[in-house]
Amino acid sequence: MTTATTTTPRVDWKVIWAQRGFRYFFIAMFVSLFGSGMNFVGVSWYILAATHSTVKVSLQVIVVTLPGLLVPFLGGVLIDRLDRRYLGVLLDLARGVAVLATAFIAWRGHLELWHLYAMTLITGMGSAMYWATVNALVQEVIPESQFSGANAAVLVGVQSGMLMAGSFVGFIYDTAGIAGILAIDGATYFVSAFCLYRMRRGYVSPRAHLRYPREYSENTEATAEALESGENPEVAEAGLSLAMYADLKEGFAYLKRQPLVRALGITHATVMAGVVSANVVLVALANDILHAGARGLGFLEAGWAIGAITGGLIASQLPDNLRMGLYVAAVAVLSAGHMATPFVAFLAGAAVLQFIFGFCRALGGVVAQSSLMTIVPRHFMGRTQSAMAILGTIIQLLMSFALGIVAERAGLIAGYALLAVLYGIATLFAMRARQLRRA
Repeated sequence: MTTATTTTPRVDWKVIWAQRGFRYFFIAMFVSLFGSGMNFVGVSWYILAATHSTVKVSLQVIVVTLPGLLVPFLGGVLIDRLDRRYLGVLLDLARGVAVLATAFIAWRGHLELWHLYAMTLITGMGSAMYWATVNALVQEVIPESQFSGANAAVLVGVQSGMLMAGSFVGFIYDTAGIAGILAIDGATYFVSAFCLYRMRRGYVSPRAHLRYPREYSENTEATAEALESGENPEVAEAGLSLAMYADLKEGFAYLKRQPLVRALGITHATVMAGVVSANVVLVALANDILHAGARGLGFLEAGWAIGAITGGLIASQLPDNLRMGLYVAAVAVLSAGHMATPFVAFLAGAAVLQFIFGFCRALGGVVAQSSLMTIVPRHFMGRTQSAMAILGTIIQLLMSFALGIVAERAGLIAGYALLAVLYGIATLFAMRARQLRRA
């Protein structure tokens, strides 16, 4: 079994930020996730305000999550075969076009719920592959000794981008409306695509060191020759299909041999599913319990963002002997905190809880991703990230559907209790990962 290194190198921020590619990468991540956060929160609030139904809000979460059941199967293979920078650019451009088209419909006054669900489906398809793509891309733009700091910076960019966007939406929603929110969101994807394009030059394959990478399958060389010559299209098509099937089979075999990777992946996927599906009850918390409106939601999102930035920076400096213990503690706090959330019926207290949740999520995310990048070989990272995305998607779908129904029929206390149970399960897998890491 492949094991992680026993010590974590000291984070050197000068080395990390000296990498021109990483600077562009970080800006692209921040801007793209800022756009995604605006979209997610703005559409959720619009649907709740228009329908007063947490079930309708949960349907939006389900629609954005649903592509994650299918897309990562193909996406993981493509991420481990093609230039990850170009994939990121294409995914940003596709999402930008879809969002701007919906913004135009809203501006013309013809917006209906199905337009938002259709846009959400398209952005969800892009996001299902984008997150795994950029997580794998980190390995290519930063020295291996600085994975911990790079992951902290990325997670800070992701969390601050998405959650600052949520805060931004809360503060300007009443003025800009859904059309303005979507227009700003659509523009961010084009900025992100430009930054990814500028990250480096030329085409870089994840397996560029091999002329004909035979681990794809036995058919790869014949496939490559057929593609290069333009002849025998049947051979090329059949070869690519067999090669991609072999890649999938190889990826599953790798995960089967790696209990530590599985434990970390399950914990991380479960926590991510909880974070995303919690949006179903968060908007209802701001509206029904706190009675704070869109502006109150903005304060809650700002609390999470500040906590995430703080947690990410602290996690990057943790000594190795404390990491897994604090990882378990962070997930356990998420469980206990969500059980208490609906009983904190004033805005300042709820914002403090969101700060704690953001802090714990960031700390756990840095530890999990840094550990995975240390353990998982580069040519398996795309498939590993995609496997985590698929699992997270399944849990998100189940939780989003359940939270919408439970919150509407049994109340928000029951909804938050369900989230607490989910994080409790994640705590058990985090404890298993800690045990395996120590062994």
